[in-house]
Amino acid sequence: QVQLVESGGGLVQPGGSLRLSCATSGFTFSNHAMGWYRQAPGKQRELVAGITGGANTDYADSVKGRFTISRDNSKNTVYLQMNSLKPEDTAVYYCKRRFRNDAWGQGTQVTVSS
Repeated sequence: QVQLVESGGGLVQPGGSLRLSCATSGFTFSNHAMGWYRQAPGKQRELVAGITGGANTDYADSVKGRFTISRDNSKNTVYLQMNSLKPEDTAVYYCKRRFRNDAWGQGTQVTVSS
């Protein structure tokens, strides 16, 4: 079955950086678009960034120019490089296949605070 394991979160000061990883299994990774999503307390989960199998990317306006999504098809892993972090980026971050009704993983907590 599909498995998604996020890692790399933590506590960082405003302006800092983090790199999230999502290790996947249970499907042919290179054939699928992937997305990073986040859910802040009291808010709905939102799409942060997406990447197609061919590595075309798209981003939420709130993270454009600061976040970069990438993938390594040889490792079945998708990444999210987050720079210039802001307190409003604080959330649990999840990865998932785009346009598929997969179960969510456990996510990884990102906290941006001084």
